[in-house]
Amino acid sequence: MPLSAPGLPALPPELAGPVAVQLAKPVREIPRPAALAGGCRYEPKWDGYRLVIVRGRSSTRLWSKQGRDLTDRFPDVAAAALAQVPAGAVVDGEVVIWNGERLDFGLLQRRMVTAAGRIAAQVSAAPASYVAFDLLAAGGEDLRGRAFTRRRAALEELAGRWAPPMQLSPVTADPAEAEQWFTDFRPAGVEGLVVKGASTRYAPGRRDWLKVKSWESTEVLAGGVIGPIERPSQLVAGRYRDGELVVVGRTSPLSPAQSAELAGVLRPADDDHPWPDRIGTGRFGGGRLSVPLTRVDPTAVVEVSADAALQAGVFRHPLRFVRVRPDLLPEDLLPVP
Repeated sequence: MPLSAPGLPALPPELAGPVAVQLAKPVREIPRPAALAGGCRYEPKWDGYRLVIVRGRSSTRLWSKQGRDLTDRFPDVAAAALAQVPAGAVVDGEVVIWNGERLDFGLLQRRMVTAAGRIAAQVSAAPASYVAFDLLAAGGEDLRGRAFTRRRAALEELAGRWAPPMQLSPVTADPAEAEQWFTDFRPAGVEGLVVKGASTRYAPGRRDWLKVKSWESTEVLAGGVIGPIERPSQLVAGRYRDGELVVVGRTSPLSPAQSAELAGVLRPADDDHPWPDRIGTGRFGGGRLSVPLTRVDPTAVVEVSADAALQAGVFRHPLRFVRVRPDLLPEDLLPVP
């Protein structure tokens, strides 16, 4: 039975939805334990969509970070929250979809573009999970002014009755355990860590939390560059999928030394290069704006550093150029799945 009945608490007016969320600013290293007020608390950084559950007296709405109502996109999560979250509660977390043993952002995006009449099939084929990490209201009371540790304790009490797809994100105060998570969770698609101060309140819109991404090296082909071949400004990375060279990402801007190193191994492409003359400036090479693409012979192997965010074998965030790998051949690279 859903946890709703006449007389149950109403939501605090400011949290009836949409809900402004607290944000995190990126840092390069895992913060030391005393870096934030009250000591650091470390959590996994999930590769999904930020989603706030707003549980009214008899209904549930799911709000995105941008203030969009996504209840119709994730009816499986909404139904679970209606059944398992008491009225007057507002929960902050992430919606994710597992594909085997790895998070699959592409399946999440498919939910966003699927026609309403086909959502049920998506739910059946690839059910979503909700990973909660903060509690903004309980029993109709606004908890955002309380310290993180108090909000977390209330969330743990609430989650004690949960069953999948509702889950509680782990948290630790032990930096050694956080380091272990940073390494061990990466193969599952967990992007790194989010770090919060134990005594800090929930501050909507502020970037008082910290996030550190897990990076590891991998190899790609130099399929093209932005800028002239003798002075490239960015590498456009390629790999083969079913025998076809596809774009899998691009690097952040190259330093002069990196540009010179890369230019030393580039050769102009033949006429049969499959890529277009221009490429979009947005994520995945899309977007309204485009820039000229200099196609190159895809024989040079380059080592790059990448985070764990993948979609169908494509890197969703900019790569970092590490070095040219003259000791490797294109056939040494794994194909895109």
